[in-house]
Amino acid sequence: MRYVSFRRPDGTPSFGRQDGATIIELATGATPSLKAALTDGSLATLADGATYAAADIVLLPVIPDPAKILCVGLNYAEHVKETGREQKAHPAIFVRYADSLVADGQPMVKPAVTTRFDYEGELAIVIGKPCHKVAATDALSHVAGYAVFNDGSARDWQRHNIQFTPGKTFPGTGGFGPALVTVDEIDDLGALRVQTCLNGDMVQDQPIADMIWDIPTVIEYISAFTPLAPGDVIATGTPGGVGDKRTPPLYMHAGDKVEVTIGAIGTLANRIIDEQ
Repeated sequence: MRYVSFRRPDGTPSFGRQDGATIIELATGATPSLKAALTDGSLATLADGATYAAADIVLLPVIPDPAKILCVGLNYAEHVKETGREQKAHPAIFVRYADSLVADGQPMVKPAVTTRFDYEGELAIVIGKPCHKVAATDALSHVAGYAVFNDGSARDWQRHNIQFTPGKTFPGTGGFGPALVTVDEIDDLGALRVQTCLNGDMVQDQPIADMIWDIPTVIEYISAFTPLAPGDVIATGTPGGVGDKRTPPLYMHAGDKVEVTIGAIGTLANRIIDEQ
């Protein structure tokens, strides 16, 4: 199944199941959002409601209001190598805020204070069941599904000090979409490739299997220090090929189009605009 959060033609936020170019609304008064449906476990049993043409609705981030967005840094060896960093024994974890996210088809906002706005194509996972101190062997049972993520980064602000957060969570800088694709839809996740294109040119292309810390390990590690709830998001890290480490550097500017594709999970496409 593919689930999307969206605004109806009248502007009301809702969510539903995507079937090709048709959106079947699933929201109810008791379950108004995808996060609410995951939280109460009703997603698979909700009755079909109104239908909309995909062209008539406006997508929202897959989960518009996640309580937690945790991001894994330096999770592909090629990216570790290009940054000149030493591979550590544990993953680097940082956070984003919900207002930093935009949907597929919506503009990503280049902050006025940065000259180094960079792309980072990533696989995102959405938590479907609460988990705290979960073992890696049980971790995947807590995953609702997958989506595509672009961890847009203001590199200069990211490196003001040793922490990543200031460069990672300016409003409107991160893409998240287009849909939540349930785990059962993907036969071999590791074989899918994270592919990022900037203005039509491929700039990242690496299989998910190349992750240093796989998804069960990441969930085990994160859930050891913070409880995870339905609707929480984990961005699992970017492959090599980021713009900041190219010669010459390759940054995103107003008018650029950035697309991140992960096989059957879909393509997240965003134009870049300047902050107003």
